[in-house]
Amino acid sequence: MRQKIDLLNGPVFPSLTRLALPIMATSLVQMAYNLTDMIWIGRISSDAVASVGAAGMYMWFANGITVLAKMGGQVKVGHSLGAGERTEACGYARNAIQLSLILGLAYGIICLLFQKPLIGFFRLNSPAVIQNAEIYLAITCGLVVFSFLNQVFTGILTAMGNSRTSFLATAAGLIINIVLDPVLIFGIGPFPKLDVAGAAIATVFAQAVVTVVFLLSVRKEPDIFMNLHFFTKPQLSVLKELIRIGLPSSVQSMIFTGISMVIARIVAGFGDSAVAVQKVGSQIESISWMTSDGFAAAVNSFIAQNFGAGNAARAKKGYRCSMVVVLLWGVFCTIVLIVFPAPIFRIFIPEADVLPMGVAYLQILGVSQLFMCMEITTAGAFSGLGRTLPPSVVSITLTTARIPLALLLISTPLGLNGIWWSITISSIFKGLVLTAAFKKMAFRPAAQ
Repeated sequence: MRQKIDLLNGPVFPSLTRLALPIMATSLVQMAYNLTDMIWIGRISSDAVASVGAAGMYMWFANGITVLAKMGGQVKVGHSLGAGERTEACGYARNAIQLSLILGLAYGIICLLFQKPLIGFFRLNSPAVIQNAEIYLAITCGLVVFSFLNQVFTGILTAMGNSRTSFLATAAGLIINIVLDPVLIFGIGPFPKLDVAGAAIATVFAQAVVTVVFLLSVRKEPDIFMNLHFFTKPQLSVLKELIRIGLPSSVQSMIFTGISMVIARIVAGFGDSAVAVQKVGSQIESISWMTSDGFAAAVNSFIAQNFGAGNAARAKKGYRCSMVVVLLWGVFCTIVLIVFPAPIFRIFIPEADVLPMGVAYLQILGVSQLFMCMEITTAGAFSGLGRTLPPSVVSITLTTARIPLALLLISTPLGLNGIWWSITISSIFKGLVLTAAFKKMAFRPAAQ
């Protein structure tokens, strides 16, 4: 089976689907990664889930920083390959990897030095919850460099039309995480019981294994990686171009996470159980947005290569095909979350007093799944054109609106549910506005 897929020739839908399926599978594996942690941590207590939920916000924030290198690398490698410029593609790939390494190490040091004030931001109530959150933050974010490298490798390989390697590497990490989680959390066999720290160690170790698998695998990719020369001095002009492309998406992601942190602080006012509900609910909901994000990555690479080759008509067709798929997926996820919230949530937190809050979260957020899928896929299409600013503007504007809307709605009889409705309402508008913007303006300036 060929690892790389020809995105410039042949039927559009089969090529796009062959690229997208491994990426979507990789996203599902990543989701399983997170859900595995939640299932085992939920067996400790809802307080343990609250600790991971607070600290996990900073892992989420780290993903926004990673986007700076990943998005720029993926888009510019795709453009260069589409134009037949393999030497340029190699240069962009090398500098993207170097940038991710620098950013990952710097972020890890910051989290280790400032773990107490970072967790203190959420104003958690229980000293035990706070202590576990600090431990989880120190381990997962202190060694976040592996996650940074993994995401950049995934972006570069996807731009090359190779999504299979990323799937295999991530699947290997999942298997290790599934095995290590119960062993380290509960202390099976010769291993001590580590609780939340055990979950963090299992996650970081699995991420490190994925990095090793990537490093071994890319040595077999002669087009780019055989001539990377990792230890060559970074090129300032290339770094500037990577940052130009990646910065809007990176800022968008970090602001999105920052707003989510503010929302989480508001949620904490309703108790630590509410924080646990938000953490588990968002992980369950990720079955929708992570799958759409995987398809958006395929659309990004497909459009990037065809745009680089000057084939705008084929790029447009790729976008239309992808939207049909994600719309069907969004409808399916909406039905699942609205119709089956209780049995799904009970898998993660079986405590009866927490279940009603979890059911309400899933049903309210279920309303917006279709529109969220539209937004994510369209943002990927914009990025494939190298135009990361429009989706960033739409996302930042409407996501920021969640804060005043949440504060307004919690003062009504909705209470805590008002926060969930603020998220759903903004997601609906983001999907509609961004899709309309893409149809109106996407190819006009870029095609000239």
